[in-house]
Amino acid sequence: MGSESGMRPIGMVTEIAGSSSCVVFDRAAVEALSGEADETLAAAAQLGSLIKIRSGASWLLASVRTLKLASDNGANMIAQIDFLGEGDEEKLTGKLYRFRRGVTRYPTPGAAVFPVSTSDLNQVYSTDDRANVRVGTVYPTRDIQASLYVDAMLGKHFALLGSTGTGKSTAAALILHRICQAAPQGHIVMIDPHGEYATAFAATGAIYDVGNLAMPYWLMNFEEHCEVFLTSTGSQRQIDADILAKCLIAARAKNRLAAEVKLTVDSPIPYLLSDLTASIQAEMGKMDRAGDTAPYLRLKTKVDEVKGDPRYAFMFSGMLVADTMAAFIQRIFRMPADGRPISIIDVSGVPSEITTVVVAMLSRMVFDFAIWSRGEPVRPVLLVCEEAHRYVPNERHAETSSVGRILSRIAKEGRKYGVSLGLITQRPSDLAEGVLSQCGTIISMRLNNDRDQAFVRAAMPEGARGFLDAIPALRNRECIICGEGVATPVRVLFDTLEEDRRPASDDPSFSALWRQAGGGDAALQRTIKRWRSQRH
Repeated sequence: MGSESGMRPIGMVTEIAGSSSCVVFDRAAVEALSGEADETLAAAAQLGSLIKIRSGASWLLASVRTLKLASDNGANMIAQIDFLGEGDEEKLTGKLYRFRRGVTRYPTPGAAVFPVSTSDLNQVYSTDDRANVRVGTVYPTRDIQASLYVDAMLGKHFALLGSTGTGKSTAAALILHRICQAAPQGHIVMIDPHGEYATAFAATGAIYDVGNLAMPYWLMNFEEHCEVFLTSTGSQRQIDADILAKCLIAARAKNRLAAEVKLTVDSPIPYLLSDLTASIQAEMGKMDRAGDTAPYLRLKTKVDEVKGDPRYAFMFSGMLVADTMAAFIQRIFRMPADGRPISIIDVSGVPSEITTVVVAMLSRMVFDFAIWSRGEPVRPVLLVCEEAHRYVPNERHAETSSVGRILSRIAKEGRKYGVSLGLITQRPSDLAEGVLSQCGTIISMRLNNDRDQAFVRAAMPEGARGFLDAIPALRNRECIICGEGVATPVRVLFDTLEEDRRPASDDPSFSALWRQAGGGDAALQRTIKRWRSQRH
């Protein structure tokens, strides 16, 4: 019964106009399918569902974008459709196979419209022999697997979007777990601003925080040094920057490694902070007028402050003077991976004033490593940035920080060098527009904000417009995926992730927790102790 019903037309094409066209559905024919056992057939002609139209020897596939009743006593419905791609028709059964994106020959007005069956969907979403990872099931089915093409998704960057509470962190963990399973010798670096992902990747990743990150300060380039050590603004900032540049080169020059290279302010050559302050002091001693010493004093005070602040010890400790560049890169970039291909960099304990510098430094090192290793065997690195809108804010703020500049550069040029960028954010409208448009695959969960929805709609390709209208109505764990990583735009229900592999991002239950009494004093004392010592 199902296959026969699937071969009966349910309407016809009335207008053809590029990517978007018009069809008229026969309501009686559509309602006759509502009792079908095949749930895909039963959902025919609904918003977001797929239909097929014969064109020559091919089947064209389209998604239903809008529906309205025709002015003929309700016998027909008028729909706008978006073409997704085409497949060949099997002569004996009329079934669709070898689906591909794009349309070579449009149908003519009057062409019959047919419903799509589950077997058709199997063909559309079946993965060819390209490397892929399963992430869920195709809506509205329960058994057709939704997969992401790994090389296409990572080769052209991806973005995972969704309002708070939609399951975004769990979806990110799921995708990364599946990539880690497929590539146990991979190189993935994840910036985790809230310390959520350590529990999720305890078995498959290396976890770094302020306690064990040991990030040498001398790896900073000049721009990052300026963000940490310069406190002035306006014209004074340039004066301070010139002094810092001169003294930084003098400090780096004292290392024997400096003799082997053409030394610049950006050269990652170890130096002692005490050499930097001594150089500032020496330059200040050359000044003959007392009024000119203010910039030197500002710089020296700031360097001493950073050196003495225990919160900065993970980066500015005197223990980090040795040339540990190779060891640091091996640890952070997972080379060799040893079956733990992902590094989780938990920056939640980093002082807020230098969080962006730490993220900028990690991102730049990924990019610089890729640039300077050209000619060597290629080792692609995936950099995943959670809360991306904090680091790559929209255009009016983007150029003010080194992290915004380096992530924008990776988005534009990274794929040439084997650097992939994964951006995760709940506020896409606060993200730099140029960066989102560079993401070849967009995975959008529910977005509650109108501005965010409009922003994503502008970034997505034409053929996905019908799916986009469903974004405000998505349930938790559901998403729309479009772009390079999938054969065609698709609505997906993510697989359930095992409890021990989920991030620690559950919302507290106010009603349950506010009913509990007692036990608060000791917890309060422990909290105050950690607060005062500034250590978790």
